Amino acid sequence: MSDTIPESGHISARPDARTDGAHLVVDALKLNGVETMYGLVGIPVTDLARLAQASGIRFIGFRHESSAGRAAAAAGFLTGRPGVCLTVSAPGFLNGLVALAEATTNCFPVVQISGSSERHIVDLKQGDYEELDQLAAARPFVKAAYRVDRAQDIGRGIARALRTAVSGRPGGVYLDIPASVLGDTLDAAQGEAPLWRLVDPAPRQLPAPEAVDRAVALLAGAERPLVVLGKGAAYARADDVVREFIDTTGLPFLPMSMAKGLIPDDHPQSAAAARSLALKRADVVLLVGARLNWLLGHGEPGQWSPDAKFVQVDIEPAEMDSNQPIAAPLVGDIGSVMGALVERTRPGQIIVSQAWRAELAERTRHNAAKMAERLAADPHPMRFYGALREIRDVLHENPHVYLVNEGANALDIARNVIDMQVPRHRLDSGTWGVMGVGMGYAIAAAVESGRPVVAVEGDSAFGFSGMELETICRYRLPVVVVVLNNGGVYRGDGINPASHDPSPTTLAPHARHDRLIEAFGGRGYHVESPAALAAALREALAAGHPALIDCLIDPTAGTESGHLTRLNPKGLTVQPPSAGR
Repeated sequence: MSDTIPESGHISARPDARTDGAHLVVDALKLNGVETMYGLVGIPVTDLARLAQASGIRFIGFRHESSAGRAAAAAGFLTGRPGVCLTVSAPGFLNGLVALAEATTNCFPVVQISGSSERHIVDLKQGDYEELDQLAAARPFVKAAYRVDRAQDIGRGIARALRTAVSGRPGGVYLDIPASVLGDTLDAAQGEAPLWRLVDPAPRQLPAPEAVDRAVALLAGAERPLVVLGKGAAYARADDVVREFIDTTGLPFLPMSMAKGLIPDDHPQSAAAARSLALKRADVVLLVGARLNWLLGHGEPGQWSPDAKFVQVDIEPAEMDSNQPIAAPLVGDIGSVMGALVERTRPGQIIVSQAWRAELAERTRHNAAKMAERLAADPHPMRFYGALREIRDVLHENPHVYLVNEGANALDIARNVIDMQVPRHRLDSGTWGVMGVGMGYAIAAAVESGRPVVAVEGDSAFGFSGMELETICRYRLPVVVVVLNNGGVYRGDGINPASHDPSPTTLAPHARHDRLIEAFGGRGYHVESPAALAAALREALAAGHPALIDCLIDPTAGTESGHLTRLNPKGLTVQPPSAGR
């Protein structure tokens, strides 16, 4: 077993000391500042988790590897350091791989370490316990995948995985460590020689001055400029310089959902309430940590002006021109690029016309009035807007509470109703728009920040990871889950015209989700009015203990696929009738 890890980054071992693979994994992680490990134990990693915990790394044990992986990914986004997920082999590895693929798509730094079966048996397909070529399975879905075949290479493998996850465009990295390597014993000096602390794993990448000048000139010549802030801008932690550029140029900006709060949503230059108009009319668009993927209509005419020119800030050169021609590519880390833009933009060089300001302001006033009308309605049974109005007001009283949000209507409506004032305090379904991230993200936010978390969940989305309520209660985390319960996927009034089975979109009516958390020692609330919801949420946040509020919503509330109805294929299928039609 190894001795201590001094500040120099090298381990001092006694000449006669012995160590093993599991100890070397822990030593390498600690040496590189890993403080928390998310995972689920079993053969062959149970003792590794025990050792990590005994050595001072906090181990958060989950009920499903996908949730553990999502927690590690959220930790990477929130801290800027790679999150670490530990899983067993084969099925457990595959469960974690789902989250690792999501993290790669979201550009979150995370390393999944999985035990695996014996190579000589797997390669000859002799039928080992949980036999699977995990390295080959992972490669298509992650930023990088490595295997450690010798215990003396563990330090090197950990270092390479951590650096790869966080350098350049962040992403998910898989590290395969066979059971035999974890259990292999060797001289401590031999195993510890390749243990080292990473130096500057995510170095600054400065843009070319001529590229910056090209972008400034394009923005200066615009009639209707717009800045789009993506979650990459939030991840970059360049908050001050992004704000300085927006304030000094006067440019209107539009935050994507996980960039909300990077600049407070009530900032006078925010075009969030005039999103459709801003996209359709802008003639020069500065993309900061945002990609022209499906979330931005691929930059295509219809959602955008056919004459729009794009300036893109991204650390990955290959991202440029992936959907539309980029008139002014700015390759570099966001902090360095935005700093260069501030430095090389002369006072008064970029001017936003009064006509463009007025056009956006008028649409903002119009849409804000429509939103106020929706929020003022008080129907019975309660609907989404009434519930989210109360959640919004309570969160305004507690701006440092983290918000996790997933669902269809629960996500789409909450994104527009609940403003954010603080960066990196909103986590949601991300680039893939997947369900099931909620509990893992909420757990990570609570663990990494120590602050309260409110997870606003559609009842269908909650079902993907609801068993993690036990994890929340076991670790006594300050997480309040609000389930917007309309009894269905999208809505709860679907009917089956052919039999007595529920329709494909119908869930159990009037399900009492609050009783789930009570089974694990948390506090459950069942509410049927906005006022009761507000009172329960305030009480739960004040208590600081695990809680779930089951919020009964009108089963007729909601839209098929939320705001993504257009993505459903249009063939000869006829929509089935619903009870409310």
